[in-house]
Amino acid sequence: MNRKNLVGVFLAGLIFLASFWLSGGLALYWNAAAFAIVISGLAIAVMLSYPVEQLLQAFRVVRSTYTNRLTTHEEIVDTLLDLSVRSRMDGMLSLEKAGEQTTMSFLKNGLMLLVDNFDEAEIKDCLRTEMSFFNMRRNESERVFQSMARFAPAFGVAGSVIGLIGLLMGIDNPAVILKHIPVAFISTLYGVVLSNMIFAPMAETVRCRTRNELINQKMIMDGIIAIKNEQNPYKLERKLVAFLCPDDREGKTEALRNITRKYIKMRKEEKDGKNKTLHEIPLVKAS
Repeated sequence: MNRKNLVGVFLAGLIFLASFWLSGGLALYWNAAAFAIVISGLAIAVMLSYPVEQLLQAFRVVRSTYTNRLTTHEEIVDTLLDLSVRSRMDGMLSLEKAGEQTTMSFLKNGLMLLVDNFDEAEIKDCLRTEMSFFNMRRNESERVFQSMARFAPAFGVAGSVIGLIGLLMGIDNPAVILKHIPVAFISTLYGVVLSNMIFAPMAETVRCRTRNELINQKMIMDGIIAIKNEQNPYKLERKLVAFLCPDDREGKTEALRNITRKYIKMRKEEKDGKNKTLHEIPLVKAS
């Protein structure tokens, strides 16, 4: 989550809490019995639906989604163009070091397939299989939060029914009525808030993050195949910018030229360094 989102959530959260305070105070909207009914019922329903391991994995995924920054499409394009130029100038084996340095596991796997000299069909098969199972795992995590968003309002209603039953049981006792009315109404509030403010946004965040990561993976796969076929970097650049928004496409050709100049300069400096070393070696006359 970027800073703009955090600021927006913080400000909207303050306004949301202030609305409760203006309506009579925050303490008025807290009821332990209503909260226990909704949370316990939700926990039972979710654990009857999914293994505990899958639930823990889903929460790990959503934590990573909110805390870890996603590599942008523009950064992926720049990285692939750099790798393309490097492979043409230094050979395919030079990509092994790049694979060890990258933090993107999908890119690392693709580069290792290149270095190990897998053919194009094998590379596509391996990477598509990885993409498919990645998407499947993420869909399972998304489904967990979709289920929680669907269950929470139902248990809010269940809390309301429990409160109304208690109210009817003590219809002649005002103290009992005052005790059960908050449970009847506040439990519904808890269910709705948990569903629409917590779990549904989590599911949508996982879905959006998964879609963007799959786009990155598709770009990487196309770039890896282009490098395998020794495609001209300028042709690769024209292909990869199709993944970007029109506003983000400007300057990619010039960026590729800068990358090419960088590697040409590096090769020239290495060559000059070797020549200088050779000149410094003293000649030994034969006796």
